[in-house]
Amino acid sequence: MGDVLMECMEIFSQDGVQLKSAQATYVNYLNLVGTLYITEYANSNCKRCLEWKPNDVTVDSDVQDQEWAVVNTVQKRSRTFSESQPPDASTRPKFLKVNFNDIKSFKISNKNRQLTIFDGKSEVTCCFIFQHGDCDYLLSLMRGLLKTVSAKRDKHLYIVIHGDDPETAQLDKSFAELNIFQDSSHPSWWKLVKNFQERPYETTFETFSRVTDFVYRSPDQRDIDDDQRELLHRSLTEYASTHCQGDYEVIAKVPELPERKDYPRGRPLSTEQWKNLQNHEGKLEDVDQIKLMIFRGGVAPNLRYEVWKYLLDYFPWDSTQVERQKLLCEKNDEYYNMKLQWKRMTRVQEDNFSDFRERKNLIEKDVNRTDRTLDFYAGDNNPNLQLLYDILMTYVMYNFDLGYVQGMSDLLSPILHLLKNEVDAFWCFVGFMNKINSNFDIDQAGMKEQLQNLHTILGFIEPQLVNYLDKHDSGNMFFCFRWLLVWFKRELSFEDVMRLWEVLWSGLPCDNFHLLVCVAILETEKQALMENNYGFTEILKHINDLCGKLDVPAILVKAEGIFHQIKEAEHLTDNIRVILGLPLVGTQPSTEEVISISPDSPDEDPYEQVYNTMQHIIT
Repeated sequence: MGDVLMECMEIFSQDGVQLKSAQATYVNYLNLVGTLYITEYANSNCKRCLEWKPNDVTVDSDVQDQEWAVVNTVQKRSRTFSESQPPDASTRPKFLKVNFNDIKSFKISNKNRQLTIFDGKSEVTCCFIFQHGDCDYLLSLMRGLLKTVSAKRDKHLYIVIHGDDPETAQLDKSFAELNIFQDSSHPSWWKLVKNFQERPYETTFETFSRVTDFVYRSPDQRDIDDDQRELLHRSLTEYASTHCQGDYEVIAKVPELPERKDYPRGRPLSTEQWKNLQNHEGKLEDVDQIKLMIFRGGVAPNLRYEVWKYLLDYFPWDSTQVERQKLLCEKNDEYYNMKLQWKRMTRVQEDNFSDFRERKNLIEKDVNRTDRTLDFYAGDNNPNLQLLYDILMTYVMYNFDLGYVQGMSDLLSPILHLLKNEVDAFWCFVGFMNKINSNFDIDQAGMKEQLQNLHTILGFIEPQLVNYLDKHDSGNMFFCFRWLLVWFKRELSFEDVMRLWEVLWSGLPCDNFHLLVCVAILETEKQALMENNYGFTEILKHINDLCGKLDVPAILVKAEGIFHQIKEAEHLTDNIRVILGLPLVGTQPSTEEVISISPDSPDEDPYEQVYNTMQHIIT
C-alpha cells in the first residue's frame, strides 16, 4: 500500500518559546528555544495537537506566511506528512507533540509567561517559557478549542473536560436526571458551569424552572448530590452580587445613537495642489488643510515619495527646502554611524551578546520570507532583501530596548518598496515605529489596551454584537490582533495598505481612528457572525478569510460616519472621549484640537468647516 498522506493546518504559531521540561524522550531539547504550534489534522485520530519544534526545524516554504513573535491568528498553511514513513531521526530532530485529548489540565504562571501541561495524574507532560511576550492569546485559543473550567482553588489552573472521560460520566448523569439541559451535544454539567459563568442571571432562573419539576417528584426520585447543590448555590451568589442593588434588579437600557451620516471620499492629494500649498522657500503654508485632504482621499501615488516623509515625521511640516537639505545630510551621517556599529561587531562580541545574536537570527529568518511574491523582493540574492535586512539591523542599534520583534519587517516592506532608498526608508520606518511601538511591548500591554479599547467602542456602537462575542468566548477581541499589530498589512493589497496607512498617519479625525476602522469591519460582518451562530474557532477563521476581500474606501466612509455618530451621542462616556482624544465634558478643547474657526461662522464645527472648504478646493 502507498503512503497515507496527512494534511494539517496551523491554527497558531509563536516563536521564542523555550522547552522547560518534558518527558525523558526530549531531554536533549530541554532549555532550547523553538516555535510552538497548534495544528489541526484532517485525517487522523489525533485531530488537534500542541506541537513544539526547536529552531533548527523549519516549515518548508520560501514564501510562507509570517510567523508572528507575539501571535499568529488562524493561518491556512498546509503541510503534508507520510504516516508510513516518518522522518528519519538521524536527519531531522524530533519535535514534541501533545494530542489535545491527552491534555487533562494546564496552568498559566510566571506573569502569564509560563504554560504547564498536566496528564491528569499530577504529572507534568511539558512546560514552556514564552520569551517574546506572554501566552494570553494561546490561552484564549486553548479555552476556545477545549472545554475548560477554572479550578476552585487556583484560578490559573484550567481543568479540561473531555466528553468521553469516564470520570465525568457520573456527574453528567446526575445533571441529566435533573433534565436541566436538553442539548446532548455537551456534557450537561459542563454546559451548566459555562452558562453560570457567562450569564448567571438567566441560567439561575432557567435552572430553577426545571428544578421545580424535580421538587414535585416523589422523594425517592429526587436525590441530589453535593456537586449539584454547590453549583446551584454558586448561581445564586453570582446573581445576587452581579445583578442586584439592594432589593432591586438593575436593568440597563441602551440609549439610541444619533442617525449616522455618510461622508463620501475625496480625490487624492495631487502634485499641483501640493505645489500650490508651498511658498517660495518650499515651506508648506496650510498643514491642517493638507492633512485633511490626505485623510479625505489619500495621496496620489506619484507624490507619496515626498509626502510620506512629512507624514512619518522625517521632514518637519514647517521646514524650508534649505532646512530639509541640511537635515538629509545629518540623517545620512547618523544612519551610517549606527550601521557601522553592528557591521563591525566581531564574532566574539556576538557570542557574548545573546540579545543581539537572537535579534539578528530573527531578522535573518523574517527577511527571507517577507513579501517574496512581489517582484521587488522576489528571487535569490535580491539586493532589496539585503536593504531590508540592513535597515532592520540598524534599527536594533537605534532602539535596542525594543530591538526587533516579528511583524516589524511587514511594516518596513511597503516603505522601502516606495522610497527605494536605504536612509530615507530607515528614518520613515523610525517615524512609523514611534507611532505604534507600543504594539511590540514585550508584555503586550499596548496591544491589550487597544483590544480593550476596541471592545469598549464596539460595545457603544454595537452592544448586541459585543454581547454575542462575550458569550462566545471572543470578548477579548483577540481575533482582531493581527489587524492592530501591523495595521491591516496582511489583510489588504499593497496599494490598499498604502492608502489606508497614509489616511491613518494624517491623525484625523481623532485619536485611534484605526479602532473605528475595526469597528466598521466588524459591524459589516455582524450578520454573518451571529446568524451562523459562529463560535470561537469559526469567528477566528471567518475574520482570517476576510483577507483580500475588504473594500477600503467603503470601510473608511463607514468609520468616519461612526466617528461623527459617537461624537454627537448625548450619552457619550468619558472613557470613549479619552480613547478618541475628544474633550471631556466641561473642558475646553486645546488649540491643537481647533483647526481654524472663521469669524463669520463661530458655531460651525471646525472639522466640518475645513472639510467643506477643502471640498470646494478639490472640486
